[in-house]
Amino acid sequence: MTDDRFADRTRAVPRGRLSRLSAFGRLAGGVAGGMVAEGARRLADGERPRMRDMLLTPANIGKVTDQLSHLRGAAMKLGQMISMDAGDMLPPELTEILARLRDRAHAMPPGQLQQVLAGQWGRDWRMRFARFGPTPIAAASIGQVHRATMRDGRELAIKVQYPGVKDSIDADVDNVATLLRISGLLPKELAIAPLLAAAKQQLHEEADYLREGEQMARFGALLAGSPAYVVPALDRDLTTDRVLAMEYLPGVAIESIGDAPAEVRDGAVRALIALVLRELFEFGRMQTDPNFANYRFQPETGKLVLLDFGAARPVGADIARDYHRLLMAGLDGDGDAVRDAAVAAGFLGAAAVARHQPLIDRMIGVILTEMNRTGPFDFGDRAFVGVLRDQGMEMAADRATWHLPPVDMLFVQRKISGTALLAARLKARVDVRAMILGYRDWTGDPAMAPDGTQTEERP
Repeated sequence: MTDDRFADRTRAVPRGRLSRLSAFGRLAGGVAGGMVAEGARRLADGERPRMRDMLLTPANIGKVTDQLSHLRGAAMKLGQMISMDAGDMLPPELTEILARLRDRAHAMPPGQLQQVLAGQWGRDWRMRFARFGPTPIAAASIGQVHRATMRDGRELAIKVQYPGVKDSIDADVDNVATLLRISGLLPKELAIAPLLAAAKQQLHEEADYLREGEQMARFGALLAGSPAYVVPALDRDLTTDRVLAMEYLPGVAIESIGDAPAEVRDGAVRALIALVLRELFEFGRMQTDPNFANYRFQPETGKLVLLDFGAARPVGADIARDYHRLLMAGLDGDGDAVRDAAVAAGFLGAAAVARHQPLIDRMIGVILTEMNRTGPFDFGDRAFVGVLRDQGMEMAADRATWHLPPVDMLFVQRKISGTALLAARLKARVDVRAMILGYRDWTGDPAMAPDGTQTEERP
C-alpha cells in the first residue's frame, strides 16, 4: 500500500545549522517584502495599514507554510501547534491557511531515506524484510511512516525520523520565537521563556523514539481491557532512537467518518472524551498531541486506533485537582467559583480579572449555559463560539493583561481543546455533562479511578 500524496512530493530535509538558518532568513525576507507590498497597496487605497493586517495576508502565510513544511522538524511542529491550539479563536481565513501544515509535509528522497536507515540498521537492512514500501503512507513534522512486511509475514509500520531534526530543535524554536517577536504579534511584556523551554523539552522527547516506544507500550497496557481502543504493539528489535517500529493496524482517517451515521460519529467522540477524562483523573498520564492524524477508526470493529505517543507526559496531581475544581464549579453553575478557580489554577491572570471582570463573567456565563444544557451537547452547533471569540478578542486587545498559564496546564488544555475541535469537525452529540458527573466523587489522586481502584504506578 502506498500513498499517492507523497509519490511526487519529495524534498530533502535541510540538515545543517547554517542551511536551516538561511532558510529562516529567506522566510523573514520574503514576509518582510510581502508586508511592504501590502502596506503600499493599502496606502494607495487611502487606508492606514496596521502591522497585523500587513503580516497576516494569504501570500505571507503561504510563504510561512511552504518554508516550514520544507524545514520540517520543530519549525513545522510549532506551526501545526499554533493552528491546532488556536482552534476557533483565530480568524477563519488564517485558520484555514495554517491548517495546511497538518497535511503539508514533504517526504525524504529515496537516497536520503536509504542513508538514514543504513545508519540505524546497517547497510543490509533490506534483508530483514520481505517488502519495504518505498513511498511513505504518512509524513509529518518529525518523521515519515512506511509500511513493511517481515519475512515471517508480520505487517509493520516503520516511522523514520528526518535527518538533522533532533539536532535543530533548540535553534528552530528560537528562530520561530524571534519571527513572532519581530512581527509584533507578541507583546514585549509577555514572558515566554518558560514556554520556549518547555517546547524544546517536549520536542526533544518527541524526537526520542525509544522513549515514544515505551510510552506506546505503557498506554497499550493501560487500555488493554477496553473494547473502544487499540494501540499498536511495539517491535523492540527494530526500534532505535531514530526509527520506531510497530504493528501495522488498518483504519481510516478519523475525519473520514464525518459522513458516517450519527451513532458512529457520536460513539467515536464519546470514546475520545472518555479517554481524556481517564488520562486526567485515572492514569496521571496524557498523550497531549491532539493532531487528527494521531487517530484512526476501524469501521469493522468500531475501535479507535491510537497513534503517536511522543507527546505523552505525566499529569501532576495539582493540575488534575485544578481541573476537577473548575469542572465541578461549572456543573454547579457557580460563575464566581469558576472565575476564582481559574485564577487559582493560573488559567486566568489576576490583572485581567481586575480590569475586565464584567467581560470575563459574561464569557463564563456563556460557557455555563452551554455546559449545563440537559441531554447531549451538540458540538456541531458553534454559534456560541463566535460570541466567545468576539469577547475574547476585546479582552486580548489589552496587551498589558496578557497572561501565560502554567506550562503543564497548557499541555493538558491543548489535548482538551484539540479533542473538542475534532468533535466539532465530526458534528457529534455527546452527553459530556453526564460523563464529567461520573468523576464528582473523585478523590484527588490521578492514579485512582473513581471507584477507588489503583490504575497505575504513580509516575
